[in-house]
Amino acid sequence: MKEQMTPLEEIRHSSAHVLATAVLRLFPDAQLDIGPPTDTGFYYDFDLEHTFTAEDLEAIEAEMKKVIKENQKFIRMEVPREEAIQMIKEFGQETYKLGRLEDIPEGEAISFYKNGEFLDLCAGTHVNYTKKIKAFKLLSIAGAYHRGESSNKQLQRIYGTAFPSKDELAEHLEMLEEAKKRDHRRIGKEMQLFAFDSDQVGPGLPLWMPRGTVLVEELEKLAKETEFGAGYDRVRTPHLAKESLYITSGHLPYYEESMFPAMEFEEETGGVKVRYFLKAMNCPHHHKIYAALPRSYRDLPLRFAEYGTCYRYEQSGELMGLMRVRSMQMNDAHIYCTAEQFEAEFNAVNEMYLKYFELFGFKKYLMRFSTHDPDKLGKKFVDNPELWEKTENMVRDVLKSSGINFVEVPNEAAFYGPKIDVQVWSAIGREFTIATNQVDFAVPPRFNLEYTTPENTKATPLCIHRAPLGTHERFIGFLIEHFGGDFPTWLAPEQVRVLPISDKIADYAKSVLADLNAAGIRATVDLQAEKLGAKIRKAEIEKVPNVLIVGTKEAEEGAVSVRSRFEGDRGTMSADAFKDDLLETIRTRKLQVKE
Repeated sequence: MKEQMTPLEEIRHSSAHVLATAVLRLFPDAQLDIGPPTDTGFYYDFDLEHTFTAEDLEAIEAEMKKVIKENQKFIRMEVPREEAIQMIKEFGQETYKLGRLEDIPEGEAISFYKNGEFLDLCAGTHVNYTKKIKAFKLLSIAGAYHRGESSNKQLQRIYGTAFPSKDELAEHLEMLEEAKKRDHRRIGKEMQLFAFDSDQVGPGLPLWMPRGTVLVEELEKLAKETEFGAGYDRVRTPHLAKESLYITSGHLPYYEESMFPAMEFEEETGGVKVRYFLKAMNCPHHHKIYAALPRSYRDLPLRFAEYGTCYRYEQSGELMGLMRVRSMQMNDAHIYCTAEQFEAEFNAVNEMYLKYFELFGFKKYLMRFSTHDPDKLGKKFVDNPELWEKTENMVRDVLKSSGINFVEVPNEAAFYGPKIDVQVWSAIGREFTIATNQVDFAVPPRFNLEYTTPENTKATPLCIHRAPLGTHERFIGFLIEHFGGDFPTWLAPEQVRVLPISDKIADYAKSVLADLNAAGIRATVDLQAEKLGAKIRKAEIEKVPNVLIVGTKEAEEGAVSVRSRFEGDRGTMSADAFKDDLLETIRTRKLQVKE
């Protein structure tokens, strides 16, 4: 039976039906696919020869207001399958709706919802009357492949949002405007952080420019320091492996559609052709490192960490800047431990997440604890009900005992065990999934991973997959939007810019620069023949966190005049005092936020 939606979901779901009603009034030839509510609003997919425009959105929105004003009632109807087929045909929507009808299993209720002249195959639920929709807005038009498959026809998707009140809608629209300003794709281009070349490099394959590479390397440095202190060992693995590795791990049966197609080579001996895959995950390789030596209970826990580059063939329509890419550097690690060590290890990983949240100023977070669906064992999930129950209880107990904020989500576990997806909210309230923490009870036995117990018997370790910083691509995309490009000094691609007020001060400016560079500070000097005001504005636009202005007086006194993006005008101080203070800010990775 269909679960009852929340009141907000009902408003948004009903808004999607009102949208479809309005589109059919204005474009009677449109064929409808689906129109669900989402976490931030709703959408509906249309097949129509006419290409929607911004002007069309305005007309559709105006028609939606008429539908709402008519106060149409949402009426639910349950019908037999044959009658449902007839209803769809009579309504003229058989192109996609008949396929959606086939998705409904035999014996499950088939329902329609009717409002005014509009009829839709739908499980519900909805508000009672259209006038319950108090505040909505159509937002954008995008392409979307039918059922998300690039081999299918591309439809037109209209996005909208809806809220219980106009004030809530206004607040959300204001957030969306701020999000546009902070869009990591726009800021990334302006700050020369990364680029894409779809024509010759390929879509979804980012090219890190010098400034962006600084971000990657600073995050990697942070993670390495953190993991070294937590007892991790670093490993390195190749970018590809034979098909047999991923058959052993079980990834090919469950995950092949998300992997790049196989490369086929003829082995040097025997003329046998062997298939290789670009690695989509590091774990099978790490399992091989574990298996390379005999292991004892005295060796556990073992923690292998790697910045392995992985490749996933994401659908082209799902690629989006750094947030969804095909080449990614993962802050990956695998912890091999006994069942008795699990609680401490899993809790330590969660504590690492919390330290990162504090460091970056993430004030709101949520752990999404994903469990399996017993009805999908052997299909979507490994068929081992006892271990599913055991490991899910272990994770649940750790989350409860540690007091971490979490929600439980069914049917979204990894195929080999329960997982946690880490949700964080940016400074402007946008939600992102940035990391994961997973338990694996199924794959270690496939690789015959063992350790010798105190009783001199063999046992299989549990494996914890964890990636607190996720992929550098997604995490940096999030940080760009979270900070709006105003990175704290320790992370900023350019930490200091020296501005001499005239050419006469150029030599002193260069000496200040040399001293900062010698201390490991990323600094530059602007010797362009421009007025000081123009140089200051340029540094502000390029979001340099510290600007040093030097003139005759500063040169005579060995001083600098300091302007900070975070603290404003700090006055004049000795160049050495500034350097020492800045080095401490960098060493401690001080959180700095531009108001």
